[in-house]
Amino acid sequence: MKTAAFLLSSMVLMSGAANAAEPQAATKPDLTKGQAISSQVCAACHTADGSRGSPANPIIAGQHADYLAKQLHEFKSGKRKNAVMSGMAAPLSDADIRNVSAFYASKGAKPGFAKNKELIALGEKIYRGGIADKQVPACAGCHSPNGAGIPAQYPRLGGQHSDYTEAQLTAFRAGGRPNSPQMLAIAAKMSDREIKAVSDYIAGLR
Repeated sequence: MKTAAFLLSSMVLMSGAANAAEPQAATKPDLTKGQAISSQVCAACHTADGSRGSPANPIIAGQHADYLAKQLHEFKSGKRKNAVMSGMAAPLSDADIRNVSAFYASKGAKPGFAKNKELIALGEKIYRGGIADKQVPACAGCHSPNGAGIPAQYPRLGGQHSDYTEAQLTAFRAGGRPNSPQMLAIAAKMSDREIKAVSDYIAGLR
């Protein structure tokens, strides 16, 4: 009996240890809670579905959830500077960030359009082939040929407001947005005209 009790006790302990060693399953995002946060916090600047609001604010519909969550955490921590967004992100919990990021990622991005016919050829050349003499790589290498990006690594760009993209590239170049060493190095080599051209071209990607 003692032997049987010892074996049973050992099995229970081993089972508990095995369960403790198993990684916790990631909590599934709650899109309903994400929508509520969108309505209460985000919609004034990004619209209820994150689509085509003010050109000064990014289109976040269809953006990768991991990328949105990363940016919100960096606004909250101060790694990415923006007085408005830092204030909005500050009260959000990790669960809030996960839920609202997933909500916006679930929305379909609406198509945009390039507007500057004089610069569209230059924008396409930079996006697809880079600027060889400045060692600027093709944007498509990281953000994909149609601007869809790579989940968890590189953001979706296709259809983004050209004004917003231009402002971000300019901020990277000036060091005002330091949360991507890659983009700091790339933008540092680009002229105003090159930034404007590729930003406009990106707006028409789909």
